Amino acid sequence: MTTYAEADLPRLLPGSSDDAAGARAIFAEARAAAPLASGLFGPIVIHHRDVVDLLRDRRLRGPGMDFARLSGIPEGSRAWNRQAQILLFMEGDDHHRLRRLVSKAFTPRAVEALRPFTRATIARLVDAVIADGSCDAVPALCDPFPIPVICALVGIEADRLDDMSRWASAILLSLRLDAGSFIDEIEQAQAELDDYLDELIADRRANPRDDLLSNLIAVEEEGDRLSPSELLSVVAMMLVAGTDTTRNQLSNMIHTFAEHPDQWALLRSRPELVAAAVEEAIRWEPATEALPRFATDDIEIGGHLVPGGTVVVLMSMSANHDSAVLPDAGRFDIAREVPDGWHLLTFGGGIHYCLGANLARLELTEALAELSSRFETLALAGASVLHPPGSVIAGYSSLPISWQ
Repeated sequence: MTTYAEADLPRLLPGSSDDAAGARAIFAEARAAAPLASGLFGPIVIHHRDVVDLLRDRRLRGPGMDFARLSGIPEGSRAWNRQAQILLFMEGDDHHRLRRLVSKAFTPRAVEALRPFTRATIARLVDAVIADGSCDAVPALCDPFPIPVICALVGIEADRLDDMSRWASAILLSLRLDAGSFIDEIEQAQAELDDYLDELIADRRANPRDDLLSNLIAVEEEGDRLSPSELLSVVAMMLVAGTDTTRNQLSNMIHTFAEHPDQWALLRSRPELVAAAVEEAIRWEPATEALPRFATDDIEIGGHLVPGGTVVVLMSMSANHDSAVLPDAGRFDIAREVPDGWHLLTFGGGIHYCLGANLARLELTEALAELSSRFETLALAGASVLHPPGSVIAGYSSLPISWQ
């Protein structure tokens, strides 16, 4: 059996396309040509069935601290220690324990209770711009939307929203491939956040409230609790994951509907489709496009040998557009019938399935419901600007839109 490195495979490189439509076309061509593609660090898995299977294969593990090491984060630094206690980078018994404890506090009931606040938050943002008939959706609607929601969930006071947004943006740099270049900015933000959370945790221990932080402090299973360091890491993880992914996914969703006025009109005529419309938008233009993994042993993928120790990229964006599993996947259709066996892969799968998927869906559903009820039409009003190649999360830094 030939190794993937010896095979004649399509080569996919970051920044090979200037927009989401171009990326979809490149992935479609690669899927038609081969079972795998090759990238900067190793094979790229591009077919839906393979990604689904490999998300459950124990011969692949999450990125672990190898990712931090490769990206230049100094071992023993504050940024290193925080990443070591984030679920995304943990494996085995440690991962299972932390996920179990966090899940006991981060319940569907706690998320659902945020629905009225979430809707009111997006409504206030729309109120501020609706009379203008146009805006840049990123600073006006997307960026300020998830911060108040995640802060309300955790129990962070409204007067710290600007700090939370700044800290989240800086800490997210730790997930870049060149994170070492930003280490001073990351460390400063993490230190400021830790100092604030230390005070907040002390207050909640003395004066518990009905919020996630109080629940995380109180959660216990067979005498096991979250340590002070774990509390800091979990809250930092929720802050970063719960803000940047959602605001970028909202920008992607608005962009998608602005490019598909027929689907916007359909949604306005059939508001009961809003939940399905969110699923289709997340599939079509996802904020998280790939899931990095490491092979712990030799493994066969697509008929090619991948040696143990190889970085394997599960390209969920490509898998989401695989017509071999989802008929007519190259069309954006909020009323599509989803076949049995279909799995949306934007939130991952297996033991590392996104813990905040329910919260993200709630936020996006309420945002889309509000926008579609208030904007009769939705259109692009200028050149949209994507984040530069190498950004951890796919989305827009500028998105001019107009409406009636």
